[in-house]
Amino acid sequence: MRHFYFRLILGMVWLTAAAVSAVKANLSSAALYAALSIVFLWSAYSTWEKDKDGRG
Repeated sequence: MRHFYFRLILGMVWLTAAAVSAVKANLSSAALYAALSIVFLWSAYSTWEKDKDGRG
């Protein structure tokens, strides 16, 4: 479960960085941070699904 929380928090941090970069009109950085955010959040979701299947 520790990996899930770590990836979830990092995904949210990258999502926040993407939003700040978009507001400051730095679109290339915003796209990079959004992509990193999607990767981390997707990884957290897949870890959560795998752990959920193992519990029940």
